Amino acid sequence: MAVSKNVSCGLDFCSVPDLKDCLYVANCSKYHFVCIPLVHPNYKREFISPEIKRSEPWTRSDLILCSSDWSTLVVGKLSPHIYVDSKIHSVAKNSEETLLQELALASHLGLVAITIKLKGNIENNMNLARIMFDKLSTTQNFQAQVWIQVPMENPKKQAYSYREDIDLDKTEIESTWQWWNQFRIVCDYDRKLIVALIVSNDLPDEDEITRWLGEPVKCLIIPTTVFITNKNGFPVLSKAHQAMIRKFCALDVQFVITGANRHQNIIHYYHYMDHLWKNWQPNGPIERFARGYEDYLQCPLQPLMDNLESGTYEVFEKDPIKYAEYQAAIESALKDIGSEKEARNEKDSIVVMVVGAGRGPLVRAALNASANAKRQIKVYAVEKNPNAVLTLQALQQEMWGDVVTIVSSDMRDWNAPEKADILVSELLGSFGDNELSPECLDGVQKFLKDDGISIPYSYTSYIAPVQSSKLYNEVKGCRDKDKHSLAHFEMPYVVHFQNKYDIDLPQPLFTFNHPNKDAKIDNSRYGKNIFKAEQDCVLHGFSGYFLAILYKNIKISIEPRTHSPRMFSWFPIFFPIKDPVNLKAGDEIVSHFWRCCSSKNVWYEWSVEKPVPIPIHNPCGRSSTIGL
Repeated sequence: MAVSKNVSCGLDFCSVPDLKDCLYVANCSKYHFVCIPLVHPNYKREFISPEIKRSEPWTRSDLILCSSDWSTLVVGKLSPHIYVDSKIHSVAKNSEETLLQELALASHLGLVAITIKLKGNIENNMNLARIMFDKLSTTQNFQAQVWIQVPMENPKKQAYSYREDIDLDKTEIESTWQWWNQFRIVCDYDRKLIVALIVSNDLPDEDEITRWLGEPVKCLIIPTTVFITNKNGFPVLSKAHQAMIRKFCALDVQFVITGANRHQNIIHYYHYMDHLWKNWQPNGPIERFARGYEDYLQCPLQPLMDNLESGTYEVFEKDPIKYAEYQAAIESALKDIGSEKEARNEKDSIVVMVVGAGRGPLVRAALNASANAKRQIKVYAVEKNPNAVLTLQALQQEMWGDVVTIVSSDMRDWNAPEKADILVSELLGSFGDNELSPECLDGVQKFLKDDGISIPYSYTSYIAPVQSSKLYNEVKGCRDKDKHSLAHFEMPYVVHFQNKYDIDLPQPLFTFNHPNKDAKIDNSRYGKNIFKAEQDCVLHGFSGYFLAILYKNIKISIEPRTHSPRMFSWFPIFFPIKDPVNLKAGDEIVSHFWRCCSSKNVWYEWSVEKPVPIPIHNPCGRSSTIGL
């Protein structure tokens, strides 16, 4: 079992007479960093019309700490009196000069992050957004993240709760998520803008909390007033707050404790947060397999075009579920075919063709199923990768013997010496058909008997609208000099989703059945789906999944509601869109997906019709194709 890492927790100071003392206190209490004002909160500077010219330094010297300590131990807080959106010109102008001065100081010190509180919606923050975006987008040496502090709950809600003349159920109070959403839109989704959520005593609705999971939440700021005291006198959080904290732990957030110490020692807050963190850490097979791949964009495999490496085979062969389900499906099919042969008094072996045999896991599954079902089989293992064929030949000589025939060939070019009772393949991709299983199996079904069985029997792709600022910024940051600037928004990615909000439940899109009985086989597809946004949110793209029926009631699935427990062979797929679409509660999202085919390639195109039309993505496969 992997050892879980400690929580990353910081300590907030409202003022800092002696920085080294503050760092000593924080370090003795096990905190990893401090949040401190860059300038004393009450020290206002006058830039417009200074009546008195001050000669003293306006803040501490950078020599107090070495550069590595400034860049790893300190998060700088901008002065609370800065209000660049004030309607009083002199106040706004003076605040702007103050802000620029403090941003320059943060850059000079090499701070990893600075933080400022958001005061209301964009109407109250337009100038602040302009200045911050100018700084982030034009200043090369400004490397600090900007933690935008946003309260989880609108302060008006708590204020109104004490007023008898206001009915909270009938009063519309703007969500603080809207403050953040408007601010980051004006700043063009800059990836250095990060959310620092201020936890409130009264938590918002579950849906609102879940929506924050699709945002770049870097830390949770927890006031000491949120903690309650247990019977032993130690600070703890309510069960509701604990459940909320666990949701954000998956995003690898940091925590900041702020406010006066209300218990025996400030270290107790750290110990409690570390306890919550370590108790949350998941350690199942999926989590172990996916560790380090959270929200990491990967290009889908193209095993038809590219020969897989040994390490890739090895990783997927460790799946504890997939091959067990395949074995169960083969065993059930063997029993059914065996019973029919016995009824006809036929004693010949059942022919099983494993097409795309890789390094042999499906061959092993077939042989195990044969032993369990007590049915004699003859196996053809067909594989086009010459390096994997070496492994198959070695296994045949050392273990399998004459019961298995190794065929080194592309399955579509092979001429089988006899017809198969069972055709087995694992050509499924994250979207079901994106590794060209339909084309491959259509090419070899001529070798399947008229009453033969294909495993899998069918598979269906699913899509769902998703909000993820993280993934949007990851795609936005991709660059390829050989492709046009928006090409990366026109290709699907395999992703282990973490930092995302599901706008609606997945819906089925494309279905393929095998063997394909159509007189004229056409694997192009078109699907229109209608989703609904339950609350205000942002559409950044679509998540994709699949469900495959192997045989009868034996299935494998990565669709969230039917996900095969402990199966990790496939991450979902992500279809991004170029321009995020802002959604209002109740909005319909009408999506269109096409699976297009030519003699050389297969590709996907996608678009949105409602609430606003967007351009077709990947027309004619200009940015992304799957080679035949």
